[in-house]
Amino acid sequence: MPADPPDNRLEAGEYIKALPELSFEVSGRLTRSVGLLLEATGPDLPLGALVMVKDRTANVICEVVGFHDGRLLLLAIDEARRLSPDSLVVPLRATFKAGPWLIGRVLDGMGRPLDGRPLPGAGEEIELELEPLSPLARGLTSLPMDVGVRAINGLLTLGVGQKIGVFAMPGAGKSMLLGMMARGTSAEVNVIALIGERGREAREFIADILGADGLARSVMIVVPGDAPPLLRIKGAFLATAIAAYLRRTGRSVLLLMDSLTRVAMAQREAGLAAGEPPTARGYPPSVFATVPRLVEQSGVSTSGGSLTAIYTVLLHEENDPIGELAKSVLDGHIVLSRELASKGHYPAIDVLNSVSRVAHRVCSEPHQLAQRRFVELYARWREAEELIALGTYNPGADRRTDEAVGLHSKLEEYLRQEMHERVGMEQSIVQLANTLG
Repeated sequence: MPADPPDNRLEAGEYIKALPELSFEVSGRLTRSVGLLLEATGPDLPLGALVMVKDRTANVICEVVGFHDGRLLLLAIDEARRLSPDSLVVPLRATFKAGPWLIGRVLDGMGRPLDGRPLPGAGEEIELELEPLSPLARGLTSLPMDVGVRAINGLLTLGVGQKIGVFAMPGAGKSMLLGMMARGTSAEVNVIALIGERGREAREFIADILGADGLARSVMIVVPGDAPPLLRIKGAFLATAIAAYLRRTGRSVLLLMDSLTRVAMAQREAGLAAGEPPTARGYPPSVFATVPRLVEQSGVSTSGGSLTAIYTVLLHEENDPIGELAKSVLDGHIVLSRELASKGHYPAIDVLNSVSRVAHRVCSEPHQLAQRRFVELYARWREAEELIALGTYNPGADRRTDEAVGLHSKLEEYLRQEMHERVGMEQSIVQLANTLG
């Protein structure tokens, strides 16, 4: 009698184990759009995670900004006007790889090239949302930072690792001053972020103000004002992350951001769209948390590198909430005067209303004495200027005022500087002493 054929049947549990391992991409669907806010079903993702919304005509990167009734609240990083209902929503892991090749490049807020050249695939993967630095992990600010601008080097001396703001009304020459510092700085590398500004200004800044030599030692992040608010915010954090990466490699880095106000405005748009309540002048609470987190990455590393940061702050009115916030979290402020700019006085630095909070740590005693004497004489001249205009000035009534009046042309000459002129730190100090006689 023939043997029974082998039984090749498997039990249910064994059958499941024998199946090849399958993986499915968890996805959801776009269900609602109100203003800037998008709403989607699943997948379960944390705050800050990125997703790709796929439509027949567009693929749009979005960020998770909240949850409501088991659904994701999204804000688009790219332009979202072409998305349609039921678009596919899938998780996205976007990374940025940094390397020495960054120097001389122009990128957008997500690290995509704007200069027409491809990005190399190799490099160190860096996080855009940096962890806060430990206060005890910072080195001391003890060395002066040469920015090539005589009035700043001599009177408002900056320190390596400092963070400072350039405060001005529109039209006072903020971009020109940034360009002067980018070309004249002693730092090895510049990281320049143009956030929320006009697109025309970005092209002119590169071609006219920065120049080919300045671009060759700089990394530029450009996100114009017509970009979605999240892309503007991402651009500011990308520039900061690149500057922090270059500091880790041991370089001396100067971060120039124009402007901190536009970053705060972008965060206001994003926060209000996500449902945050408005507080001071319509700014939601997240703005007052985002700005300190952004600027606190500057400092001297104990491993040898340094990150010095200069932010422009656009003032629209008295007691501007972002201006007051910036003054409280930065190590000083350089105020530009529209009145001086209207007289052709460039850079239009108002030395009487400006201060560097680390100047006493990085300046010698004779230098500090010269700074105080210059400021005193300039303040007396400004007071006498009004009396002279009214015809009520009496020479001989006050010796110090007479000295200020006699020196005012030299004081004004010291504060003026041509856009493409560079005056180093030592030269600035010598000229300050010569100006005071």
